[in-house]
Amino acid sequence: MQALPELKIAGRRIAADAPTYMIAEIGVNHNGDAALAHRMIDVASNAGADAVKFQTYRTQDLVLESAAKAEYQTRTTGLGNQFDMLRSLELPFEVFAELRDHCRKVGIDFMSTAFDPISLEYVASLEPVCLKWPSGELTNLPLLRQAKATGLPIMLSTGMGSLREIAAAIDLLGPETDVVILQCVSNYPARIEDQNLRVLPVMQAAFGCPVGFSDHTIGPYAAIAAKALGMAVLEKHFTLDCSLEGPDHAASIEPGDFARMASLLRQIEEGLGDGVKRPRPAEENVRSVARKSLVFRHPLIAGHLLQESDLIGKRPGDGIGMDRLEQFIGRALRQDVTTDQLLELEHVQ
Repeated sequence: MQALPELKIAGRRIAADAPTYMIAEIGVNHNGDAALAHRMIDVASNAGADAVKFQTYRTQDLVLESAAKAEYQTRTTGLGNQFDMLRSLELPFEVFAELRDHCRKVGIDFMSTAFDPISLEYVASLEPVCLKWPSGELTNLPLLRQAKATGLPIMLSTGMGSLREIAAAIDLLGPETDVVILQCVSNYPARIEDQNLRVLPVMQAAFGCPVGFSDHTIGPYAAIAAKALGMAVLEKHFTLDCSLEGPDHAASIEPGDFARMASLLRQIEEGLGDGVKRPRPAEENVRSVARKSLVFRHPLIAGHLLQESDLIGKRPGDGIGMDRLEQFIGRALRQDVTTDQLLELEHVQ
């Protein structure tokens, strides 16, 4: 079998045949409240997440004051502009250092998506395990160059992107940058029928990188399917309560559901195996019962030349198997045999 592409995040192997690296994206679901952000780290860790991810930005560097909200943002937060909404959700830079320290204390990886050059410089200074790249910045080549210069691994979300745009980003980052490419559909929530999960093995083959899934659907179903198609990393929006006010809560997963999804994925990983077809130890008992052995169809005397019509298969399968029938045709019997007697090597010359 061809070796799967892989890389290391904080010493952990990231590959299709490794345990899924699960990111609880807190994003801005802290609603601008640092205390809530800290609480969510603990809850995500207890739910089985391997990492938490925040969003770091300076509103004035990210968006014009006149910028309209996306439809889903208007639906979840009401009228108004994007600038005011994002300003209300922005955390001061120093809070992210505290959040990173909290993550280290409880043993969960820290990362934060940066949306502008100053924020990216600050996030990189926090020494996160990697840079999580936002779909909206897939074509922001100057910011990608800045990310490349950090030397950190990059998880590249590709929502709204084409294969050509992904290729341009990968070319810019170069072979010296470790990259995981995440399939993503930028809608909140996203319909499962829009996910195009079969692109996962396509991107893995095209770019020679591990692939993952930034999942904006409701429920665990798309993530489960993605694992079977090679997903190495899963990112899913995380909230304490989907009914909370804010742009992303309604498209997020609550702690209990995250824990159930994590448990399902771990079971599925065990079931996927290593891709080598061979009998399993658990099948041995059934194999001897369900398969057949060669037996004599009727009584025969010594010296008889065996024909196919002289032999038949019957359970159990602990004798000479049916796949060896041709080895005995035309051979002479050494002794008399009876009906349903198991064929043995000593019976023939």
